[in-house]
Amino acid sequence: MKIDAVLFDLDGVLVSTDEYHFRSWQRISADEGFDFFDHEFNHKFRGVGRMQCIEIITQASGRAYTPEQKKELADRKNRYFVESLASVTPDELLPGALSVLQQLRTRGIRIAVASNSRNAKPIIERVKIGHLIDAVVDGHAIENSKPDPEVFLRAAGSVHVPPERCLVVEDAVAGIEAARRAGMKALGIGTRQRLPNADIVVPDLSAISVDELLNL
Repeated sequence: MKIDAVLFDLDGVLVSTDEYHFRSWQRISADEGFDFFDHEFNHKFRGVGRMQCIEIITQASGRAYTPEQKKELADRKNRYFVESLASVTPDELLPGALSVLQQLRTRGIRIAVASNSRNAKPIIERVKIGHLIDAVVDGHAIENSKPDPEVFLRAAGSVHVPPERCLVVEDAVAGIEAARRAGMKALGIGTRQRLPNADIVVPDLSAISVDELLNL
């Protein structure tokens, strides 16, 4: 089936904001006196929505938090992250990302960003790739985070391409599962060990040609 649209996750696929998220969670941990949060623990948050991350970190703390307190933690973490976005530049674009977007644009392939994040649009603006993207479906536009397929189905609808003619590019297990549930092919960014259900896995977008990408 011919690929007419490519739907990209944002963090870890086009842009690296992992360290910004890590530092924001680190601030929350310092605020709350958590002594267990490090880069290894941070891996538990990959591809996971903010409130689910709050559940993970509060459970690990062994403390009881009310729903209101959890909501306050989530809002505070997001405030810290949004503050940090002032430092984001096009240097945060991952290898191959800009070239692939430009080549897809030249070929008339529809391009969407499909992300659980509520901060996708300001990040896209900061790294200056908005002119290469036809649609953005983010956390503000969906009710169900990945692995629910909603974000990809909405993105496909936004670019007017049926799901079976869309390719998803993802770096998270939940994202690959969401793509599968949406009836779409999936290119994984990372390792085969971590993303066993992707159609193909590459370390980053510089490791695959646009011809290979469109012929999956």
